[in-house]
Amino acid sequence: MTRDNGVRERKGASPRAVSAAALVGSTIEWYDFMVFGTAAALVFNKLFFPAFSPLAGTLASFATFWAGFLARPIGGVLFGHFGDRIGRKSMLVLTLLLMGAATFCMGILPTYQQVGIWAPVLLVLMRLLQGLGLGGEWGGAALMTVEHAPPRKRGFYGSFTQVGGSLGQVLASGSIGAVAMLPEDQLMSWGWRIPFLLSALLIVVGLVIRLRIVESPVFLEYKQQERGAEKPPVVEVLRSQPGNVIRAACSAFANNAIIYVVTVFTLSYAAAQLGLSEGVMLSAVVIASLVDAFAIPLWGALSDRIGRRPVILGSAVAMVLFAFPFFWLLETGSTPLICLAFTVAIAGIRAALYAPQPAYFSELFATGVRYSGASLGTNLATVAMGGTAPFIATALLGWSGGASWPVSVYLMVVALITFSAVLVSPETLNTSIGAKAGKSAGSGIPSATS
Repeated sequence: MTRDNGVRERKGASPRAVSAAALVGSTIEWYDFMVFGTAAALVFNKLFFPAFSPLAGTLASFATFWAGFLARPIGGVLFGHFGDRIGRKSMLVLTLLLMGAATFCMGILPTYQQVGIWAPVLLVLMRLLQGLGLGGEWGGAALMTVEHAPPRKRGFYGSFTQVGGSLGQVLASGSIGAVAMLPEDQLMSWGWRIPFLLSALLIVVGLVIRLRIVESPVFLEYKQQERGAEKPPVVEVLRSQPGNVIRAACSAFANNAIIYVVTVFTLSYAAAQLGLSEGVMLSAVVIASLVDAFAIPLWGALSDRIGRRPVILGSAVAMVLFAFPFFWLLETGSTPLICLAFTVAIAGIRAALYAPQPAYFSELFATGVRYSGASLGTNLATVAMGGTAPFIATALLGWSGGASWPVSVYLMVVALITFSAVLVSPETLNTSIGAKAGKSAGSGIPSATS
């Protein structure tokens, strides 16, 4: 069996095997990253910022949540550099270890009551390490699946990297939901630590699986080419394809905003403003995320048939239309309607925005800068619209006196930014990602300098 780049598939390098490895590894990494977000919404304001008022403590907790996103572009540049120079596989192993170590250490941190100001300082430090790890993880996992995939199935196989985010959310919400059923004193004294400590077991599983996969055939062919002195990949991609970095970032704005508003902000909003139980909200997140895990490959496969742009554009429009109804459904207090709202937002809209991205970003960049370009684009989006979303939504809620309409308007504006960026971008579906494309746009779409 051969690829579009002429490299013969080797034993143990099938698209299914690589996609499965990316799925498991991404699930573990996203569990580590999202368990912090869930804990930030529910308990960290009391454990690490107790001297603040309830609103200020929640804002401080979400600001710490954002710290991980600030570190993600740095992780993307760092691991992207070596991923483009040394290889994709080794970076995936390193990012998994870094993420796991940081998450485990969170589980043994002292609280504010025990060491004072050092508690939030250490929490932020561990969150920054998490961000470094995840910043390098996504690009490597996405590229490994897409670069192993047949040309007409890059959207489908690449989307399994995204499924890891959904399953990681399920594990994070499920683990926090389980310990949240403990009596209040037990939850605050030791129960909250359990989901973080469990990361150690998950990392062992992830390492065993990732060490078995083989390097990308596209990257191996690229390394065999004769080339002169090269600039650092991040410098080269910003010099030759700055427009593609901007396209990638803007196309990811909407999915970042909606997922973190829905799965992080609404947990505190529902408890404080609507009087809904944490169990109901966490159950809605778990149900929606499970449906999302099945929906993402379907959206990825659809992007293989009709193109990346139509799928992303249609879902951005849907986000605009659903921004107000989402909160209307929450405000009914009805558990079935709340689950419906979460499922539509996550498995319907966000999944369609998210699923085509591994293929789309891989097709935007040339092999020698693909890891750096894809990582930089997606991580810039998470800084601008991901980690800030719970903070902005909470601030808007406080400004409006508890009304949700400013948050709906915020989601609509972000969706329109994504829509506009993708609307003026070229389609990448029928383009080559072969190593021979060199440093210019490997997909054959116009680079920003052409």
